[in-house]
Amino acid sequence: MSSQEIEVIVVGAGQAGVAMSDHLTDRGIPHLVLEKGRIAERWRSGRWDSLVANGPAWHDRFPKLEFETVGADDFAPKEDVADYFVAYTKLIDAPIRTGVEVTRVVRNTDRPGFTVETSDGDYQARYVVAATGPFQVPVIPAIVPEGPGLTQLHSSDYRNPSQLPEGGVLVVGAGSSGVQIADELRRSGRAVWLSVGPHDRPPRRYRGRDFVWWLGVLGKWDLAAPPQGAEHVTIAVSGADGGRTVDFRELAATGITLVGRTNAFADGRMRFAPDLARNVAAGDANLFALLDEADAYVARNGLDLPEEPEARTLLADPACITDPILELDLNAAGITTIVWATGFRTDYSWLHVDAFDGNGKPAHQRGVSTEPGVYFLGLPWQSRRGSSFIWGVWHDARHIADQIQIQRGYLAYDQQAALAAEGAVL
Repeated sequence: MSSQEIEVIVVGAGQAGVAMSDHLTDRGIPHLVLEKGRIAERWRSGRWDSLVANGPAWHDRFPKLEFETVGADDFAPKEDVADYFVAYTKLIDAPIRTGVEVTRVVRNTDRPGFTVETSDGDYQARYVVAATGPFQVPVIPAIVPEGPGLTQLHSSDYRNPSQLPEGGVLVVGAGSSGVQIADELRRSGRAVWLSVGPHDRPPRRYRGRDFVWWLGVLGKWDLAAPPQGAEHVTIAVSGADGGRTVDFRELAATGITLVGRTNAFADGRMRFAPDLARNVAAGDANLFALLDEADAYVARNGLDLPEEPEARTLLADPACITDPILELDLNAAGITTIVWATGFRTDYSWLHVDAFDGNGKPAHQRGVSTEPGVYFLGLPWQSRRGSSFIWGVWHDARHIADQIQIQRGYLAYDQQAALAAEGAVL
């Protein structure tokens, strides 16, 4: 297999890679997108069956194409989201090769650019964009050892209730994934425990507008960095069943038992932090703060949006909050499964360049890495709060395409200067 030359190699054909191809195409920059699976593979095989997008279709999309399968205010099922990106690649005629895994990228020592080694031969590239996103390797804390009688799986491997053995389920993690999986399991007739850590709890809708609209007009999507101490705080919001505000007291009222953060396991007993009431109260405070800002925005701009005082109504604290469970014998409780909705880590083991800090994290400024010619795309908070969302990654891709275009300009000058010098010698 001979080495092929291409100016830009984009690794990954999820939302980040498709967005990158869009902007490179607009600028006439030759490129190739390499994807080891299918286009938007994570949406198809890395999600549970009933998942829908967390934002309405009018918002969670790219500018050039609307969803044809769902209404503007509806939440697209995961297969529809994957199909949307396939349709988008056809719209922009994106040069994508699927079924090709990038195994190693190294900077050339005897010529400019990089050697990109893949499962289907090598490429020579002047620029490389790592568009593999943040959801690469599932993280399961090393708390509970593997053993008979207890099934453990990550939320990315969960598909539906029938997949799990009979018995109760402990769901660890109360962000969007954990909440939706716990609710689905409870509706299927399972006994469910939900481990709740620190979280933000925005309203799904308030005064006739979705929360994504409120975060937009209030400037919160464009925050350049997370608030101090909130770098890894999850967002408890759901688009399931038409979308609704997540209310942990309401989940408890339906039969889900809430517990605090999962801390330790020994002798068949799970131990939880005594922080459940504090975490729920902090989520309430986050909700009320956003409602206050929304009300002030309405008044300041003289908008005719209906008041919604019931949005501030809270149910009474259930017993699991007032008298929290700090230790639970899993066998005695009938728990046979733990679903870890505990997030992901990145994996750039294939990228052998000087683009990482001392902790192995990408060292970059708005996606422009410390290794000239290497760029990152799709990272949380890459340039703003919205960077890892569908619409946000499109804007970050535009910035990276601009930076590549700028570097191409310097390279063109260098080539012209070399030609002029050669002509002067002749």
